[in-house]
Amino acid sequence: MDKISFRNDILPLKNKLFRMALRITLNNAEAEDIVQETLIKVWKKQDSWNEIESIEAFCYAICRNLALDRIKRADNFSESLDETQNMAVDTSYSSNPEEQVQQSDRIKLVKELIDHLPEKQRSVIQLRDFEGKSYKEIADIMQMTDELVKVTLFRARQTIKKKFLETEDYGL
Repeated sequence: MDKISFRNDILPLKNKLFRMALRITLNNAEAEDIVQETLIKVWKKQDSWNEIESIEAFCYAICRNLALDRIKRADNFSESLDETQNMAVDTSYSSNPEEQVQQSDRIKLVKELIDHLPEKQRSVIQLRDFEGKSYKEIADIMQMTDELVKVTLFRARQTIKKKFLETEDYGL
């Protein structure tokens, strides 16, 4: 294994760690604090970096645990994602403003549905669908089996699909 560098291997993870912390806490300021704490904890463990199989999974696990601890203390489930974390709307297929608004509304609805999932499902969706992690990587980060990751992801997607269709059928 190559020697791990804080600047080259760990620091570039800060944006991904932030997104994960934000998905769990639903609060920008809390997520920033959690990432800072994560980086400090990882730095303090630099003596054991070479013994760690995946430094990225190690960082994610610390970040996730800190975020979970933070929300347990603050009981911070009621807030939604900050509007600055908007997904971009794809306007390439249509010049029709009505269709663009509908797509934007659908994306907003999906984000809200994700926000209301249980923490474990929210985290798995974040890691798989937004971060592009493999099932194995997610299993390492979440400290669960590959099969449980797949089941959790399936259930989360089914819940979102069901609630999305209910909303689309009955209107916003």
